[in-house]
Amino acid sequence: MTLLEGLSAPEIWEAFYGYKTGLICPRDEAARLRGFIDRRDYLPVCRRIEAGEPFPLPRRAVISKLHSGKKRVVYTYPEPENTVLKLLTWMLLRQFDGLFAPGLWSFRPGRTAKDAIRSLLGSPGIRRMWAYKTDVSNYFNSIDLDRFLPVLEEALGEERELYAFLRGLLAEPEVLDGARRLREQKGIMAGTPLSAFYANLFLRDLDWAFAEDGLPYARYSDDIILFAASEAELQQRAERLRAALAEKGLTLNPAKEEIFAPEEGWVFLGFRCAGETVDIAPATLDKLKAKMRRKTRALARWRDRTGHSGEQAAAAFIRVFNRKLLDSPTDRELSWSCWFFSVINTAESLRVIDRYAQDCLRTLISGRRTKARFNVRYEDLKALGYRSLVHEYFAYETSASAEDAPR
Repeated sequence: MTLLEGLSAPEIWEAFYGYKTGLICPRDEAARLRGFIDRRDYLPVCRRIEAGEPFPLPRRAVISKLHSGKKRVVYTYPEPENTVLKLLTWMLLRQFDGLFAPGLWSFRPGRTAKDAIRSLLGSPGIRRMWAYKTDVSNYFNSIDLDRFLPVLEEALGEERELYAFLRGLLAEPEVLDGARRLREQKGIMAGTPLSAFYANLFLRDLDWAFAEDGLPYARYSDDIILFAASEAELQQRAERLRAALAEKGLTLNPAKEEIFAPEEGWVFLGFRCAGETVDIAPATLDKLKAKMRRKTRALARWRDRTGHSGEQAAAAFIRVFNRKLLDSPTDRELSWSCWFFSVINTAESLRVIDRYAQDCLRTLISGRRTKARFNVRYEDLKALGYRSLVHEYFAYETSASAEDAPR
């Protein structure tokens, strides 16, 4: 059975459903997928693919990046087509996982950010090494198709019909922007399910080249970190990385390049690793506090303009950040806590965030930034729905320990 034939196989859809519901998947998303499978809504899409009919044009959107205020362009297909592409991506990532080097951690079965950090920390002598961290600028949408398509064709091998289908999606020159059709360079189309497989594939030769050095190296999509025994050796490896990316038409983001001396520890994927301690990276902490600060100011203006109470403004703040930090809004993204709780081994930064959030809430309720805001009790915040990150983290740790205990 080819991968394209597998798209219409009920047993593969059932396996995909089991995978999705075995992860953090909101009930409404699981119910939608269950209905999609039971109604066999995938069959019309599969028939159009088999007949060689054109796919709908991808829709262009500009969104804020996760954990930052920066904007990025993403693309989406209508829900039936998008769901079929999710299954195809799931199959591709499993069938071709053997192509990828050990240092690649993104979008791979059985691998998480937690595994990446733990693997790096387990590298012999890493605490005495220098580290260089960077990321590829606009990686997904800047990949040149003339360079990528031969890589894809070689990787897919005998899956000729699949390659023709994927090539057609990538080579489509037009996108929808609202009601307008426009032409633009869109690379491997960030936001579409298949971009995860493509992002892993395009730099796999680079991953293998650095794996052969025998020194710690890790990539998570467009984020890269590498290590060396001395600063001079690190600079050589970093220059080698820049040259390899330039050959592929890619550039590094200068604002994201960092060098860490051994005594400083290092930062990767939003985590700071120093000695045996794994905590939230300072920049990640600052970004979250900035979001809370902006939301507090916006809600204070809303409170004063509309005559709503401080408690109502605080309750709105709590709803926003409970959803952002503790809940998983869609099946396309993990909540903040899902990303960090499984990796960190200290609550130090969580305490900082809790104190900052509580101060924002007290300011909203009291309408003051003076000491009078401390008349608002912690119990008052809890009554509005406030959930402490420290409390949630230790509850998570207790639950994880119970699951790991022998039975």
